[in-house]
Amino acid sequence: MTITTEIRGHAGIILIDRPPVNAINHDIRAGIIAALARLAEEASLDRIVLAGAGRIFAAGADASEFNAPPTDPTLPQVIAAIEASPLPVVAAIRGACLGGGLELALACRWRIADPSAQLGLPEVILGVVPGSGGTQRLPRLVGMEMALSMIPSGRSLSAAKALDAGLVDA
Repeated sequence: MTITTEIRGHAGIILIDRPPVNAINHDIRAGIIAALARLAEEASLDRIVLAGAGRIFAAGADASEFNAPPTDPTLPQVIAAIEASPLPVVAAIRGACLGGGLELALACRWRIADPSAQLGLPEVILGVVPGSGGTQRLPRLVGMEMALSMIPSGRSLSAAKALDAGLVDA
């Protein structure tokens, strides 16, 4: 599985479904863009919810793609599509929301976290710099001091700490 969509009331749901950790690969990226376009056509909707299947939102990019040439759509293109959506996109975060998963969530208008959520950019521990705008979006939400404690260290925040820091809205 990759991306599934459904409509619940006035909400369009985009579900990332790629066990075991919902790693973001080309199919996930393309699926999110297609789902955003499809749901934007639904006149009855007033919001889109982006969520992960199972107990994880998205634990980052698929490491098997790290050494391959980038293919469209890239993660920055997906993020641009989320930001350009005519409907507000809400990230419903449960479990790991790391790396590229956090970058997706940062592009959303609002972020709602389950108590199990862990949010961070741990790819720096592997020598990978967050490459989809997370280093710009994170400080806008949590302030420079908190962002500088998270980004260079790869430190993650619990849902409660993310709420206190302003990283999530609820």
